[in-house]
Amino acid sequence: MKNLGGVMKISLNRENFNSALEKLKREYKIYAPIEIPFRGTFSDTSVIRYSEIDKIEEICFDKKSHFSAKEVMLPITQTMFYFTEDGCTMPKEQDRKYLIFLRSCDLHSVKRVDEVYLNNKFLDIYYKRVRDKVKFVVFGCPNSFENCFCVDMKTNKTDEYNIGIKVTDNKIFVDIRDDELKAYFDEVISENKENNKINENVEFEMEFVEDNEIHVDIPDNIELSDIINLDLWREYDSRCIACGKCNFVCPTCTCTTTQDVFYSENDNNGERRRVWASCHVNGFTDMAGGHSFRQRHGDRMRFKVMHKISDFKKRFGYQMCTGCGRCDDACPEYISFSNCINKLSAELKRISAEKRGEKSE
Repeated sequence: MKNLGGVMKISLNRENFNSALEKLKREYKIYAPIEIPFRGTFSDTSVIRYSEIDKIEEICFDKKSHFSAKEVMLPITQTMFYFTEDGCTMPKEQDRKYLIFLRSCDLHSVKRVDEVYLNNKFLDIYYKRVRDKVKFVVFGCPNSFENCFCVDMKTNKTDEYNIGIKVTDNKIFVDIRDDELKAYFDEVISENKENNKINENVEFEMEFVEDNEIHVDIPDNIELSDIINLDLWREYDSRCIACGKCNFVCPTCTCTTTQDVFYSENDNNGERRRVWASCHVNGFTDMAGGHSFRQRHGDRMRFKVMHKISDFKKRFGYQMCTGCGRCDDACPEYISFSNCINKLSAELKRISAEKRGEKSE
């Protein structure tokens, strides 16, 4: 996610920003978090999810989205290929590119997903052909939301965006770092030269969270032998109901399963789809011959925690978790991931102190 070209900072009103969006739609599908009434957990609540937009007024800036931008680049259900008796074909690629509005933590999350699907042992062609067409608009996050701990995860700030925006009541400040996108705003500027509604070369700073109410203490160099049989995992045997919500809302979870769909007209024709999967749900570790691993829910919790704060870092050099807090937001049993990390850290400190005590004796 390297910045391209120079920097152009401008301020413009909502009407002119929407005009730029209209021009961008000639080449881009524009996605942002929007509030959808009556689609939340209860019938009278809303859900905030990513959807195509036409105007900036549609974007939900003041609330955390329940799902991340991941569902644009890695859809919940994605057709991998169509098959017949004679062969198979891949779906056609989208002609238009993607422009996605998101927060800093979610842009950091994209980097984590890139590691898994692009920089791992095998490159994923389905993800890559979407990812190659994506550019990002980061909007500020001046205040921390409930359950966020992005500051401790160092994902609260970023400058690796194509466009950064700061939205006020009357103006939108725009930091454009991509020559291709700059051209669309140049069109708007040239159309408004005479009315002085656009200010060029303005100075402003992006608004990023500086502190969270929640803090985490992540242990370094965790060894599986030290944590695999800790009693703290047994708490989750009964508390966790293995619904998988924490995985599905997580912006860095990348596991999928495959489904073959056979058409009713001819059961030799159909399509293979990949669908989001969860390491918490039953059946995730099922193998041929009836074998299955991590039957206890606490062991599944341990697997997820280790992946987010230890295993991924050993491979790629930084933590997988970005501290967005969506897992805590979504859990119907009020299980706190950040609290689990802190309990694990305290337990490892206790074990380390006991070992030092044994040596000193």
